Formats: sequence, C-alpha cells, structure tokens
Amino acid sequence: MAEQFPDRARTPAHDPAPEPVHDPAQDPGRAAQVRVMEDEAVRFASDLIRIDTTNHGGGDGNERPAAEYVAEKLDAAGIVPTILESVPGRTNVVARIPGSEPDLDALLVHGHLDVVPAQPVDWTVHPFSGEVRDGVVWGRGAVDMKGTDAMVLAVVRAWAREGRRPRRDVVLAFTADEEDTAAHGAGFLVRKHPDLFEGCTEGIGESGAFTFHAGQGRRLYPVGAGERGTAWLKLTAQGRAGHGSKVNRTNAVTRIAAAVTRIGEYRWPVRLIPTVRAALTEIAALEGLEADLDDPGFDIDGLIAKLGPAAKLIEPVVRNSSNPTMLEAGYKVNVIPGTATAYVDGRILPDGAAEFAETMDRLTGPYVDWHFHHNEVPLQAPVDSPTYAAMREALEHHDPGGHVVPYCMSGGTDAKQFSKLGITGYGFSPLKLPEGFDYQALFHGVDERVPVEALHFGARVLDRFLSRVG
Repeated sequence: MAEQFPDRARTPAHDPAPEPVHDPAQDPGRAAQVRVMEDEAVRFASDLIRIDTTNHGGGDGNERPAAEYVAEKLDAAGIVPTILESVPGRTNVVARIPGSEPDLDALLVHGHLDVVPAQPVDWTVHPFSGEVRDGVVWGRGAVDMKGTDAMVLAVVRAWAREGRRPRRDVVLAFTADEEDTAAHGAGFLVRKHPDLFEGCTEGIGESGAFTFHAGQGRRLYPVGAGERGTAWLKLTAQGRAGHGSKVNRTNAVTRIAAAVTRIGEYRWPVRLIPTVRAALTEIAALEGLEADLDDPGFDIDGLIAKLGPAAKLIEPVVRNSSNPTMLEAGYKVNVIPGTATAYVDGRILPDGAAEFAETMDRLTGPYVDWHFHHNEVPLQAPVDSPTYAAMREALEHHDPGGHVVPYCMSGGTDAKQFSKLGITGYGFSPLKLPEGFDYQALFHGVDERVPVEALHFGARVLDRFLSRVG
C-alpha cells in the first residue's frame, strides 16, 4: 500500500538558486543557520531513539511511528514524502529533492529506521530514552543508525530554509527491516517501487566515514567501498533415532557436531579484492610500511600484524568467513534424535561465491546437507570515482588532519538491495569521534551512544558533500 502526503506548492528549496556557500567561516551570516542544522540533528536523533522500532526478526517489527515522524519533518520543509508499506506497520519513507543540474545522475541517500533489541537492565541509561547526558546522546540506534537519519533530515531542512538545492537530484529513503532480511524495507521498495529511484546511479548509507584512531594521534576515516556478501546457512544431519543407552554409529548429533567443528576451525585462504588492496596500500604507507601485494610470497597476515589498531579495519575482510552460531537437536536426554540442525553465519567476498560453496560441500561431508537460509550479494564500489573524491574532500575539509581510506565492510547494509537497481553503494555516515570511543563495538552493543559534537560534524560534512557532489 502507498500513501502520499497532500501535494503542496514548491518551496524555495525547489526553485533555482545561486551557487550555495558552504563554509560558515567565509559567510558569518550563515553561522546561525548552521547552528540550527546542528541542533536539529541532535534533537531529531534523540526523538527517533525514543520511538521503539525494535526489529525482532521473522516479520516482527513496527517502524510506522518513526516513519511518520520523518515524514512530518520532511513535509514541514516542503519536501513531499511518500509512505510505503509492505504490510501494516513495516513502513518506509521516500522523497526526492530536485537538483539544480537535472542532467546529472541522481544520488540515493538511505538509512534504516529499525533497531536491534536492547535489554534495559544491561544499560547505564535506558536504551529508548534518547537522553542527552554529558554531551552524549544515549540509546539504541544512536550509531545504528538513527543518528545518521537525523543528520540527513537536518541537512535537507537547512537547504529548504536557505533556499538551496543540491547539484544532483537527491532521493531520500528511510527504510524498514534492515536489521533482518530487508524484505519489508529496501527489498520491498526495490521489488515494488523501482520507479522512485529512477536516475539513481550511486548511493550512500551506513557504516563508513567515522573517525578511527590508528595510534600516534593518527585519525583515519574509512569510507565504505565494499561489503562482503551474506551467506547464512542451515545445515541438516540425518541419522538413526534410538535409545540413548545403545550403540549408534549414525548419530545425527555427532554428524552435525563434526561438521560444525570443521567449519568453525577452517582457515580460509587470502582473497584480496581491489577495495582491500587499496586500503592496505594506503594504511601501510601511513604507517611507513612496504606492501608489495603482487609478490606471490608476500605475507599479508604479517603486514596486518604491523598495522596496529588499523588491523581491525582489514583483518575481517581479507578472507571469506564462516562462523557457526546455532545448534538444534533432540528433545530428551536419553533419546538419540534422527535429525540435527545447525546455522552458520557465512560472509563472502566479491567473486568468492564458487570457492565458498565448494568449501562448504567439503567441510560438511557426506552426512550433512546445507542450503542458504539467507543469501545476499557482495558489493564493491570504485575508489577512483568523482563521488569518492567528493566524500574525501568533505571529510578532510572539516578535519584537515584526518586521512580518508577505503574500507570493505565485514557485514552488509541495504546497499545490497539497492544494487539490484544498478546503484553503486558507499558507506558514508560521517562522525568525528574522540579517542577511546569504540564506534564499531557499539553496533548492536550495550550502552550505544553518540557524542553531540559527532552529530554536529556529520551534519556539516553531509551538507558539504551532498551540496557539491556532481
């Protein structure tokens, strides 16, 4: 079902505008407008966190209240939102802001509205309080990714107030269900409403452009230019059911346990994709290390061990991976079941699917069958594109001491869904974070939070990038 808010007259945000001024330091009259944008980013983040949009998986979720909040903020700025649902409650919002140069390809800006579960008893501050304490916004979704949703809202509302437009058409998509299969969110939009993304060739989303402290005062900003594919597997072992006191050499539990052990202990071979090669080369150069990646005898693991904290950006993505996560078998201690199952979280690098399948066939062995429980494609984006250069420029403009590097995400985002429309995806959710603030550990973690100043910085960077990118 689709619901369109009432049409309204075009606001100055949609009228031709002179070339915008983006640097408040060069335009003191704009400083007050920037402060409004920054304040809105924080307020919107806090408001969105207070709206519980927990995604429990299996279709159990309700993003509608957050979608209505987003739609109201867009509509108030003269940006006409469209609300779309696959089923009641699983709600998405899409809007298009016309650019000043209509011949340019459109740019997608997407962020999800759902969050993973949180247990209040484990938290210092209630996970759905949105409390701002000691310069930090607390709550589930602060980094993943209601903080970014809030920054995007604040930026486009600033454009409307100031009568500015981006160069390219910007399509905004606030989605449901990213924290499960995306079937009710980006997947639904791609399947049923591809026309809303007409002209979009590139997109930006979550999990990139955050400050990564690499030691010795060095600040990296890893911009997402790749994602490993999702390969969630279900393994099933068949055996002979029987009494627990009898000899049973076709025990399904034994068979599944042996397969799971082989998979969990397997060491995948190195597979360097272009994004990871570029990241290794740039980070090694910053560390003063030589990296001859074309030398057949080059020790990749040895190089990674010398990268210090930055190794965390590289180590998970030089190989495919497969981690057993769930086991199911039996119903009584003295009964040998005839069936046992297991689940494996697999992740596949670009061009690594055939290797992954062949390896799973070998590791599961003759007595265990496997199939994909959920499967999504790996992604890779060019790091020599004008869009990547514009992201680098915006980050380094606002943090001249920072170093932008490409980054392949170990997990996945809604960019996988939008890639089915031919949209190249980048991870670009800019945040400037203080040393000791472990951004990656807070994804799905306890006490998720984001500094107020990080949201201010991110809004300024997004404003500059989205205004200038052509």
